[in-house]
Amino acid sequence: MKDLVLASARDAIRPMPTIESNASVSNIEYYPVPGYWSDLPTRVFDVVVSLAILFLTCPAMALVCLAIALEGPGPILYRQTRVGRNGCDFVLLKFRSMKVDAESKSGPCWAQPRDPRVTRIGHFLRLSRLDELPQLFNVLRGDMSVVGPRPERPHFVEQLAAAIPGFRERTAVRPGITGWAQTHYPYGASVHDARMKLHYDLYYIEHKSLLLDIQILFATIPVMIFGTGAR
Repeated sequence: MKDLVLASARDAIRPMPTIESNASVSNIEYYPVPGYWSDLPTRVFDVVVSLAILFLTCPAMALVCLAIALEGPGPILYRQTRVGRNGCDFVLLKFRSMKVDAESKSGPCWAQPRDPRVTRIGHFLRLSRLDELPQLFNVLRGDMSVVGPRPERPHFVEQLAAAIPGFRERTAVRPGITGWAQTHYPYGASVHDARMKLHYDLYYIEHKSLLLDIQILFATIPVMIFGTGAR
């Protein structure tokens, strides 16, 4: 049943050419995103959708805040620097899903399956993607869009840009809470994963439209219900 729902949601979106694991990113034709006036409908869409989701999820967000506070000491919101449009850094907001100072000893690292740093309530939040809801405020501030490439941390951007030609091209648009890559490829935790997801990100940038954004939003619903790719 789960596979059927996921397949139906993805089939509703225009198909993407098959990607080979050894494909070269440089072979993908890249088109710059249009300017201000062409971007205006997307900005209006982002604000309207963000306000609507915030209104609908206010009770759920209140319960999440209470659950995090009851589980133990530490902030409810987690703030982390990410790389946004045109390579500009911004502070991303999330509900805290890991223990306080989770990276104090290890330094920046990707989340792993059954990561011991994740709290009990954090596991549920990450599985359901509820930890992403505070990013709606990032959208309202203009740091992000509802749909777009996943924003990466500066530490990983430097590593991946050195290993993957064209990696920085994904910052031609605002990063998104959900996106083409997020709904079509599992959570990435390696250079190989980042290379594969870059194909999806560049495909999205080349074909970016309000219709595609709406289709990706609908494809995100089963991902949230079934927790596909969460860690």
